[in-house]
Amino acid sequence: MIYLVRNVLLLSSFLTLAACAASAPAGSGTAPAPDTTRKATTQSAPEDLSRFRPVFTAPKTTVLAPSVSRSPVTPISHVNPQIEQRLRDQAYTNQNVKYAQGYRILAYVGLEREQAMATRRAIISRYPEETDYITFKQPVFRLWIGDYLTRLEAEQAMLRIRPLAPKAELEPAQVVLNKTSF
Repeated sequence: MIYLVRNVLLLSSFLTLAACAASAPAGSGTAPAPDTTRKATTQSAPEDLSRFRPVFTAPKTTVLAPSVSRSPVTPISHVNPQIEQRLRDQAYTNQNVKYAQGYRILAYVGLEREQAMATRRAIISRYPEETDYITFKQPVFRLWIGDYLTRLEAEQAMLRIRPLAPKAELEPAQVVLNKTSF
């Protein structure tokens, strides 16, 4: 048994040495390495391919006819009665819209009502024009500030409110439209 293990080990080491010897350079190291850089070759002039290129004829020059000056047509009625009626209907429909998709600032989320009210008082005392909404879904109080139609308006207001509510964040929400600003 010992002889078998010894023979297996000798055979494996012999095969390893044979593989290493086969991959080593044949010379003793004095032979220069082969040059693998691309050498500039001197070639004769490239083949003439002009017979394969398409040939185009020059376009004929044309003389433009003098343009006849036309007077612009002035419209008699800019808006016809049907379009006028549709515009009135759309304006009436738009008057009934109360909500739009926009943004609100979530200034406080927590379990303490007093903390929510203190944050609300601090913001409203500093910025009285801002609207506030406090919601309570047991056990969490949420304080929402503002009705902003664009994200830019909401980001600007958030920069003002951030010192008073450091954890404030923007949330998309249905906001009340202020008709007086239009």
